[in-house]
Amino acid sequence: MDNLQSYCLTTAQNAQAASARLRTSSALQRNNALHNMAKAISSSADLIIQENKKDLENAPKYNLSPAMIDRLTLTQSAIQSIADAVTQIAQQPNPLGKSLQGSILPNGINLQKITVPIGSILIIFESRPNVTADAAALCLKAGNATILRGGKEALHSNTAIANIIQQALKESALDPNTIQLINTTSRDAVKHLLQLDNLIDLCIPRGGESLIRAVVEQSKIPVIKHYTGNCHLYIDKDADPQMAINIAVNAKTHRTGVCNATETILLHKDLIKSGLALKILSALKDKNVELRADQPLQSILTDTTPATDEDYKTEFLDLIVALKTVESTDEAISHINKYSSKHTEAIVTNNIQTANQFTQNIDSANVFINCSTRFSDGGQYGLGAEIGISTDKLHARGPMGAQDLTTYKWIATGNGQIRS
Repeated sequence: MDNLQSYCLTTAQNAQAASARLRTSSALQRNNALHNMAKAISSSADLIIQENKKDLENAPKYNLSPAMIDRLTLTQSAIQSIADAVTQIAQQPNPLGKSLQGSILPNGINLQKITVPIGSILIIFESRPNVTADAAALCLKAGNATILRGGKEALHSNTAIANIIQQALKESALDPNTIQLINTTSRDAVKHLLQLDNLIDLCIPRGGESLIRAVVEQSKIPVIKHYTGNCHLYIDKDADPQMAINIAVNAKTHRTGVCNATETILLHKDLIKSGLALKILSALKDKNVELRADQPLQSILTDTTPATDEDYKTEFLDLIVALKTVESTDEAISHINKYSSKHTEAIVTNNIQTANQFTQNIDSANVFINCSTRFSDGGQYGLGAEIGISTDKLHARGPMGAQDLTTYKWIATGNGQIRS
């Protein structure tokens, strides 16, 4: 066994042992640790920024896009937001020990279905140092030990935050191995960790589609997937005009490098005749968005690029949007269900029946009526933060908070019953 393989094995063993100790911790102990983590992150902002600058200086070496650099950059306000998210998580109800189901069986046995921690969780992520704190806090809230493996682009930032968190755990009388950061950028470390299904209970990758697919292909550990955020906005013929313009611009341009930004906008054909389609396209153009449109939309605004089938499949993460006219809500639904990554879709309409038709027939984790796809976010949902936005259908779906990092066990209490 080489040194890297040994290091990964030891890390996973430490996480499993810490997980076992966490099972006896109280909600008060875990919340105190979270509050200590938040205070330590806030008071160490200068140190974190200093380390973050090293990562930003290295960014050109890794050919990071402007969107990736935006995710990587930490400011005083960004660090305070990270600390605030940890505090919000601490203030949430305890997700453990909840009775999901209970009954007294005919034989007198009291049967209860109770929430419990998953155990030890491996989080693999790219270029977002806030995930170090978010993932650690959410896993701790739910009584799980965490192994964090961030991207090389954020190594200095992640290391600084992880060291601060571990010190806060020590001061809270919790095992510092409850939260561990893999301190090597070697890809082989991930390969080794993904084979340790006897020690690690769950893997959650956060990053580009290529990373997630690579994890799924290599892992012996169950994986909760967050594939691309190919999000859609459908503007119905009964949409409020100004609302439609505002939502389209916000959903596409508020932050282009995030998974809940809209990538395709569908417009009902009647919006061309009413003039609203031109107003929407012009508003996007004013925000320097590159428009890739179908023929009917090109006919009303010549400064567009013809849309291809590949454009409708693409998560641009940039100031680019694919546009298409549809004959009906049924066609919009059909297009979305064909091309969507099952992340987030929105409709703008004042027609209640159309809105209901849309929400009932769209097969995605998040479906919005008359609001921007940018609200598809754990913080916006009141989860404090999120471990990711699952596009899976089993165990968890959509933004995942602490409650989604639990499983359950059945507890049966009898008074001597035996089965005949």
